[in-house]
Amino acid sequence: MIRNKPLKTIDTLNQTTPESWQQQLSHAFSRVDTLCHYLNIDIASLPELQANASFPVKVPRCFADCMEPGNPNDPLLKQVLPLQQENMAVAGFVIDPVGDLAAMAEAGLIHKYQGRALLITTAACAIHCRYCFRRNFPYGNNQITPQKLQRALDYIAHHTEIEEIILSGGDPLLLSDNKLEQLLANLKQIPHIKRIRLHSRLPVVLPARITPQLIQLLAAGPQKTILVLHANHANELSTQVATACQQLKSHNITLLNQSVLLKAINDCADTLSALSEKLFECDILPYYLHQLDPAHGTAHFAISDSKALSLYHQIQSRLPGYLVPKLVREIAGAAYKTPLIR
Repeated sequence: MIRNKPLKTIDTLNQTTPESWQQQLSHAFSRVDTLCHYLNIDIASLPELQANASFPVKVPRCFADCMEPGNPNDPLLKQVLPLQQENMAVAGFVIDPVGDLAAMAEAGLIHKYQGRALLITTAACAIHCRYCFRRNFPYGNNQITPQKLQRALDYIAHHTEIEEIILSGGDPLLLSDNKLEQLLANLKQIPHIKRIRLHSRLPVVLPARITPQLIQLLAAGPQKTILVLHANHANELSTQVATACQQLKSHNITLLNQSVLLKAINDCADTLSALSEKLFECDILPYYLHQLDPAHGTAHFAISDSKALSLYHQIQSRLPGYLVPKLVREIAGAAYKTPLIR
């Protein structure tokens, strides 16, 4: 099926260079109706949508291109549709599901676990995943201003037991190269930091962000750089994603993936097995398979622990051990991610 894409203007027809990642981001879909038109999907065929969602729609076109045209049940589409179910109050689904706020050592600096701390680098994301555990996070109170960043860096410098810094958000790769370079330079001056880990959805949903300049920036020593991607379904791993990841891997950047178990999206052993196989083809190792963090507005994505365990045992019987991610849950106040397999 051919999509009814918008007519190209003369300026577009004369354009010979591909769009930059910033341009691609600026052209992301922000309305369900325009996304559905692009995909040739009758909006009336979708479940009850939420109008004027407080958590707005945002979907890069390159991620939409991974969706199946004409299919209202596409597993990638389901990850980004704002449904009325998000407004339901469900017991146990809360504003701060993993205890981020209680673990805030300084504004924007979360220190939960022994040996590592996490910096909230930005509130911005390239895509708004409806199951996001930080969809209700008070970013306004935790934006990293230069003054707040200095206090966070001072905290890290004085806590010599911290050997790994995790850059998160939002998405740290939405920082400009200049801002990211300065942040990394500041961290690299702290001698007890051995590893810098970035958690990012951009290599999957906006692979154009993985430019040669960014790769050189991330690959610069002396600390080891780990990039944790987030893909939930093999269909997200396009040729462009594979190329970007292989370029990162060729510069000795460790690539891992974490996924979230999502009802009617990837709660199937065949789907999860295919994801692990496709990740490995892209030089990415499966890392974590998360039970859903119970954030307010996400209950319709949840599956039971018994089903999660059944899925885990099925993929364990099909895949070599290095392709089986750890099945875990994050519990507020716990000293580490809690395995469901005891």
